[in-house]
Amino acid sequence: MDAMDAQQVTADTRRFRIFRYKRGDEGGKHFDEFVVPVGPRTTLLEALLWIQLHRDRSLALRHSCLHASCGTCGLLANGREALACVTPVSDLGDEITVEPLANIPVLTDLVSDMGAFYARLPDRHPFLRASEFLPDADSPEGLSEYVRFEDCLECGLCLSACPVASTSRDYVGPGALTAAHRLLEDRRGADEQALLDWAAGPNGAWRCHAAYECTEVCPAGADPAGRIMAIRGELLRRRNGSER
Repeated sequence: MDAMDAQQVTADTRRFRIFRYKRGDEGGKHFDEFVVPVGPRTTLLEALLWIQLHRDRSLALRHSCLHASCGTCGLLANGREALACVTPVSDLGDEITVEPLANIPVLTDLVSDMGAFYARLPDRHPFLRASEFLPDADSPEGLSEYVRFEDCLECGLCLSACPVASTSRDYVGPGALTAAHRLLEDRRGADEQALLDWAAGPNGAWRCHAAYECTEVCPAGADPAGRIMAIRGELLRRRNGSER
């Protein structure tokens, strides 16, 4: 801790407690503290980058788009899931604890292994599909067809907030079930029965406890909990012999 870190937190600074961990050093997990100068519009990501630039270049974190489109800067701020790029420091108090997402393996410091999130997604189904195209419409030069990208940022915040995922690594999680529901909703190229069989499995939609924490933290409004309930409704309809 240098001279600035030893200063008292003022209106223009915030004290940060940052989780530190280097892969393979399980016994070395700890928190480092930094006092960071902030302004009225400073984001959490800007504060973390200031630490990386001015105090500790070894601090590892992920970021890309800077405007809540890519989902790569997901983390825990004072125990709550957030995207660092759009989270104002002014909303977090004078002392801010920053940790990696929960329920996802940590690679180093604030960087989570998102492979564990993607591995939960349903297999063998197209997540990028040809969009509808009017026969009499002209496509822009150099573009042969349109494609539709989904609302989900695949940031992992929903999985981190899920109380079931915190007790079971086998539960597929809200992100994966949201992806399955989007495929069912679209009905192009996906095997609906295979998706429903997957969602009806012992680690699928029925494991959800309907805490709605996933929907609460979702930065894209994808409503994972609502989509899980919709899958349950479809499963019940098919169980009772009445398809959509």
